[in-house]
Amino acid sequence: MMLPNIDISKDLIITPLITNPFGTGSVPSLNEPSSEYYIGVKSIRVNAKPVTINKKLLGVDKNGNGGTKISTGTPYSMLETSIYDVVTKAFIDELSNATRVAAVAPFEICFSSKSVGSTRVGPAVPTIDLVLQTTRVYWRIFGANSMVKVSQDVICLGFVNGGIKRTASIVIGGYQLEDNLLQFDLARSTLGFSSSLLLHQTACANLNFTTKA
Repeated sequence: MMLPNIDISKDLIITPLITNPFGTGSVPSLNEPSSEYYIGVKSIRVNAKPVTINKKLLGVDKNGNGGTKISTGTPYSMLETSIYDVVTKAFIDELSNATRVAAVAPFEICFSSKSVGSTRVGPAVPTIDLVLQTTRVYWRIFGANSMVKVSQDVICLGFVNGGIKRTASIVIGGYQLEDNLLQFDLARSTLGFSSSLLLHQTACANLNFTTKA
């Protein structure tokens, strides 16, 4: 049951927006700062357990490569190969009781939906935390945003192997943004985010985005 009249904006988690100083936008040759939105992911946890990744990939280097970008134009989150490998291995290990099934492109990690329970926030699978400026500040991704139903009986982990030569090491895609409230404060260079609105028994379709004059 979805609840009306909930003011999610009062409970947003705040993290700094990061400017990529290099022209990774539409006209890279202009050498202007990117207009894309980056946030400072410092580590990743699966089921609240840290995974070991190359921390150099999480920062933006002198050529504008690396870091974590938010992209509504990317359907599913993309992870640089070494990050993808450790995150998916940890996810599989934490979901060892579920039945693996054949991959369904573009996804590599798929399960029988009959072997996975359900919760208010989607399939009962391990959470994935994007840890930000401190270990207490994190974007938690629940099953509703991590698992994609590809058929009546199959669900797949909705993260894609992005390869080894990526501009951004992590791209948070549209599926992972669904039913998450994001508030970009460009004057303060901050992002406020809610994680899944399903936790609050509401969804983006129920929110009132109008303001009183």
